[in-house]
Amino acid sequence: MRFDVVLTGLYVIRSNLSICARLRMWSPAELLITILIKGLTQADLTKIMTPSSMMILFLGLLVPYTKAVPLNQAACDRNVLSQAADAYVAAQTAGSLILLQPVLATSWVYVENNKNISAAAGVLMTALDIDHRRTNYDLVTCATYTEIIAASGPYVIGTQIRHDAAEGTVISIDTIASTTGSWLFNATKTLEYVKKEDPGWIPLPVSAQSTREAIQAAGDAYLDMWNDSHAHEKVPWGTPCVRLEGSAYTGKGQPNDTCQAGIPSNHNQAPNTHRRYVIDQEMGSVSIFCVWEHMMNAADSHEFRLENGKLRSKRE
Repeated sequence: MRFDVVLTGLYVIRSNLSICARLRMWSPAELLITILIKGLTQADLTKIMTPSSMMILFLGLLVPYTKAVPLNQAACDRNVLSQAADAYVAAQTAGSLILLQPVLATSWVYVENNKNISAAAGVLMTALDIDHRRTNYDLVTCATYTEIIAASGPYVIGTQIRHDAAEGTVISIDTIASTTGSWLFNATKTLEYVKKEDPGWIPLPVSAQSTREAIQAAGDAYLDMWNDSHAHEKVPWGTPCVRLEGSAYTGKGQPNDTCQAGIPSNHNQAPNTHRRYVIDQEMGSVSIFCVWEHMMNAADSHEFRLENGKLRSKRE
């Protein structure tokens, strides 16, 4: 048994006892099997989990059969969202649902590429060496959007996680996963471009933030261009603006970089429907999942970012 990992967990528990009553626990046997089989070390855990989420992992050693207690929170709790996102990333790293069990509602759904399937049949059961992870938080709808890149997988994954605002538990995990054979797919190139942009993906000062309504409207207007000839007039185009579509990147590092190049000229195409949103006002970002009807009903993930009311980044 890896005692260095256990000692880390015990220390974190001692520092974070207030959260103990909120969670259901997996059995110690399941926990130990995961550590031993997957070979998780202290360094592995600290790489993929925050201290508070690491505490969740080790509570199984102490209180294996504790029942969930409602949070009774007045509003969505960012810490709860963060812990669930960390648990999701840890589960994807391990290729196991065990690490998610403490945060899941009794009845929860798993959606992958716009299809309701069993999580046991999804990409979540594939252990991935994750090179990049970023999570945005929507405290109004109690949801998160997590972007994952695993170059060796190879996978690029976007996941929207939704919570019961009263209980704090996860009620749905909605994933769009791209791999070999997907449109413009090259996880290594995508990772390279994302790392180049990462330093700029920080919370915006209040003066540069837009309203939730404005952020969503910008994303909707962009997606409406395929079936609305006037939609492009509603997009708040800004410069510089860069697009990352699969592994294709438009940015040249110039102040006049634009996201308007190559926008649709044919506006009589099928619409982009069944849209699901996660809006992080502090980041100026909206994640939109949809059905890309004119592309054979493909599952599609888009993220738009506004700064000072102007579109500055778009990822697909």
